[in-house]
Amino acid sequence: MLASLSTMFTWLTKRRIVKRNPCSGISRPDVPRARDRVLNAAEMAKFWEAASAERTEVAVVPKLLLLTGARLNEVAGMRRSELSDDGTTWNLPGSRTKNRRPLTVPLPPMARDLIASVKSIAGAAGFVFTTNGRTPIAGWSMVKSRLDAAMQIAPWRLHDVRRSFVTGMADLGIRPDVIELCVNHTSGLRSGVAGIYNKSQLIPERKAALERWAAHIGRLISGEPAKKVVKLRTVQK
Repeated sequence: MLASLSTMFTWLTKRRIVKRNPCSGISRPDVPRARDRVLNAAEMAKFWEAASAERTEVAVVPKLLLLTGARLNEVAGMRRSELSDDGTTWNLPGSRTKNRRPLTVPLPPMARDLIASVKSIAGAAGFVFTTNGRTPIAGWSMVKSRLDAAMQIAPWRLHDVRRSFVTGMADLGIRPDVIELCVNHTSGLRSGVAGIYNKSQLIPERKAALERWAAHIGRLISGEPAKKVVKLRTVQK
């Protein structure tokens, strides 16, 4: 905000609309540290349970955040035209993503069932999560407050669910490049020369990864113990 205001007042000063830049001499605030909050297994189970207490068209949105790793505005603004005819794929256009890159999300069965549970309301805009058919559901800060009251955990933000998705998939042993494609990132393994020449979207790998993650979430919310990968010792002959 300081940088934006200073730029504006500098422009106004040069044009003699104001006499001086009031931001001059103000110390620039420190850059906030990157957040590293990740919901653990128990917290994700509480998150799912708390979301279940909401009305259906509201409850499905936070659950899809956890299952897909998508951003809140992407999920909340989902349109039925973005879903494939068989409901197995969500095709998010670049006009609705942060980096302006389209995203194809192979929906695991759990996600498809959740979307199918939302009653369709006739409307030209075709929003999935709506009460009037014209605009998507809003007021997510109030929903977050209700989730907080039900969960009773350390402070967190809705965007932390996306970080929890990425971290959780990595803990399951899913390849980093597959995870990056699932969340529509172009950094890391998909940047530079690799990003220029490797245009593969790895749809089968992403489908398998999302289904594996959904199965993991299913075990968490059902109270089943997480499956462990056991390495077998090689026997010398």
